[in-house]
Amino acid sequence: MADLLRKADFTQTRLEEATFVIINTCGVKQQTENKIVARLKELQATYGKDPDKKLIIAGCLPHISSKYLQKIQEILPSFAAIIDLDNIHEIEDICDRILKGEKDLILLSDHLLDKSEFLIDYPQTKNTGIVPISEGCLGACTYCCVKNARGKLQCYNPETIVRNVEHQLRQGIKQIYLTSQDCSLYESKSTNLYHLVRRVNELDYEFFLRLGMINPRMLKDHLDQLLSILELEQIYQFLHIPIQSGSSKILKTMQRPYTISEIVDPIETLRKKFPHLTLSTDIICGFPGETEYDFYRTLNFIKWLRPEILNISKFTPRPGTKAKKMEQVDGQIIKQRSARLSHLFRILLEKTNLSWGGWQGKVLMLHQGSEPHQAFGRNFAYKNVFINDYKGEYGVFRDVEINRVEGFNLFGKLLKKEK
Repeated sequence: MADLLRKADFTQTRLEEATFVIINTCGVKQQTENKIVARLKELQATYGKDPDKKLIIAGCLPHISSKYLQKIQEILPSFAAIIDLDNIHEIEDICDRILKGEKDLILLSDHLLDKSEFLIDYPQTKNTGIVPISEGCLGACTYCCVKNARGKLQCYNPETIVRNVEHQLRQGIKQIYLTSQDCSLYESKSTNLYHLVRRVNELDYEFFLRLGMINPRMLKDHLDQLLSILELEQIYQFLHIPIQSGSSKILKTMQRPYTISEIVDPIETLRKKFPHLTLSTDIICGFPGETEYDFYRTLNFIKWLRPEILNISKFTPRPGTKAKKMEQVDGQIIKQRSARLSHLFRILLEKTNLSWGGWQGKVLMLHQGSEPHQAFGRNFAYKNVFINDYKGEYGVFRDVEINRVEGFNLFGKLLKKEK
């Protein structure tokens, strides 16, 4: 939307000076919703009586339940427009209508939008580009309200996806993220996920490509595709596989389409073939019906998996979901389990990356680190790499040697002097 507005001669500016304030919302978790609601209330209190401030609400939150459109209107009664996920391309027209005096617009689209068609022009300092490959889902997870907003699966045209990636690479983008609610479901015009990623990999540019979230079901149904994808030269050896629980009983209650026993062997196969593979996973603590034994199974599974990245969520019931109607686990127990899992992960992480000491190879220098004269980059396994006393450019590849490891982070030095 920002790109479309810039191309229509709108100017991006500070909040205090803006005529239009566009709020992209999210409702995936209660904690996230709480932050969004707090922000909307703040905007209402600050600008609700300002006739020159036009507040536009976008994103998922208004659409995760039939009652949420009304809820958003009550929180932000001075809104100019609420739009849905498939009319964001009309944002210029929406702003023009508001300038002509229209207000309280609720705009819902009646067709699905292929968002890969929109070619974004990035600032010259940008090194990372994002290209969506699909939207929606075929799953029926009992805890998820996102499907209410995103709808059924729509895989985007592979031709427009590849064209979009190449458009970004021509601008100097060096890191591409292919994104979706579930990348593993991609299939369009006889093109599956492997075919699509291979076409992107073959583009004549030097870059890294990161594949978005993969449903664990792909491990048992299409392991061959994953193995072939990870063999490609420019793809990060990185997988985000949200397993959610180490208890197959809880997975069944969640309506996740796999059991733990079905994914163990495929993971071992992946790790054997790609010993530097970086695994990221998600765990929900305190799902309805989770006993101490179920949680113990999760702890043991994480000890075995040893993921490099672990996203821990404390379960909260979401509107319009089956899990909201189930018997809930006590909130204090959920909090304790989350803390225990987080503690275990920190212990595991201390040893996870020790094997990277002394590694040499190319690192994509992305941006300044957290300390002065420090650069942040990533290597082929999507590892965080920090270089101190860096005086070079960003958006370039440098040969680096790792000389220190701290948890998930690697610290190194340049092997060659910059010209």
